[in-house]
Amino acid sequence: MTAESLTPDPARPSRLRSVLPDLAPWRASADFRRLWLAGLVTTFGSFLTFVALPVQIKELTGSAAAVGAIGAVELVPLIVFGLYGGALADALDKRKLILWTEAGQAVLSAALLVNALLPTPAIWPLYVVAALSSALVSVQRPALDALLPRIVAHDHLPAAASLNALRWQVGGVAGPALAGVVVAYAGLGWAYGADLVTFVVSVALAVGLSPSPASHEAAKPSLKAIAEGARYAWSRKELLGTYVVDIAAMLFALPLAVLPFLADELNAPWSLGLMYAAMPAGAMVVSLTSGWTSRVHRHGRAVVLAAALWGVAVAAAGVSRNVWLVLLFLALGGAADMVSGVFRGVMWNQTIPDELRGRLAGIELLSYSVGPQLGQTYTGGVAAWKGVRTSVWSGGLLCVGAVGLLALCLPKLMTYDARTNEHAVRLREQRGAAAAPAPAVAPAEG
Repeated sequence: MTAESLTPDPARPSRLRSVLPDLAPWRASADFRRLWLAGLVTTFGSFLTFVALPVQIKELTGSAAAVGAIGAVELVPLIVFGLYGGALADALDKRKLILWTEAGQAVLSAALLVNALLPTPAIWPLYVVAALSSALVSVQRPALDALLPRIVAHDHLPAAASLNALRWQVGGVAGPALAGVVVAYAGLGWAYGADLVTFVVSVALAVGLSPSPASHEAAKPSLKAIAEGARYAWSRKELLGTYVVDIAAMLFALPLAVLPFLADELNAPWSLGLMYAAMPAGAMVVSLTSGWTSRVHRHGRAVVLAAALWGVAVAAAGVSRNVWLVLLFLALGGAADMVSGVFRGVMWNQTIPDELRGRLAGIELLSYSVGPQLGQTYTGGVAAWKGVRTSVWSGGLLCVGAVGLLALCLPKLMTYDARTNEHAVRLREQRGAAAAPAPAVAPAEG
């Protein structure tokens, strides 16, 4: 063994740091740390309900269409309150919006708990709570998205997007996996009760956030203000591309509504929690190795390729007859969806002006929420018509075709480059000027 072999390679730590998540936003912003921890806690609990609610409807009705109908009842409040919630986020204090909506979610979790403890639980409260929860999320999410560029430096936004996704994935892996055990052995009430506790904790954490009032240029909530945001989104074809690509991917290729039935068809009911956890697990692998994302500049092209890979993975899960292969392909799909989500978020956060951020966040909410809600209805309906496995693999293939067609129709999405895009350059210069220290004043001569 030579002396050279005992000498540490200075390139190794840098290579490791280039792969691991960038913690700069966590170190630099106390508000980001508080918001991240609050989000982690509430995400964990929400995934418990995410699994428990369709399982309860399945037990009460035995119908795949009834489970898929969750997406239908969530759709209208999502559209209405998503757009108006974006206008509210621009016009009001974002901290207050986050606090009140989080408290409202705690009340809804308590309602699910009470219903589950009844001798004969009713079905209609499950749909009512799903609709009201959708409305609260639609008001809260634009405020959260609009707050992020205020509490995180411009150059730290890609890292912040990856860290936020990692937070979601930790809850997404642990929550469904635990929910499968809790629902099977302890009962639905325990899942809803745990969700209630997590909302109480997240409210306590969010109380410490700094106030975030509206900017001076922000318009008051109105239909005119909402229309202004929609016109801006329509004028930005690269942004429009991120919206419609994600809608197409989630509409055709999101199999969540039929997973309880797919587990039964594979004679593996024990795997349901793992199925729900597989996609977040795959996404978490990407987040844990997300250092490379800051070196990618053609974000639109990455969004399209990742969305197509998502469709391929879901189609493969639909044709697989081995439960472990199904879990593997669901995890690969989750990884692809995570890549798409990171670069969509980076494009949004690095190019949208602050005075429009809330309204555009409302449109973003529709783009990544309407697709899943319609997707649940679509996959549930196709499963009732043609069978569970057909609904999964055919949806994956339709996703690939739709994404390819959209890429051809939206060339600005494919050519987007963060280094040269005029909106990205302008916002980077504005934030750089705002962060620069004021020049020193020379002392007056005597």
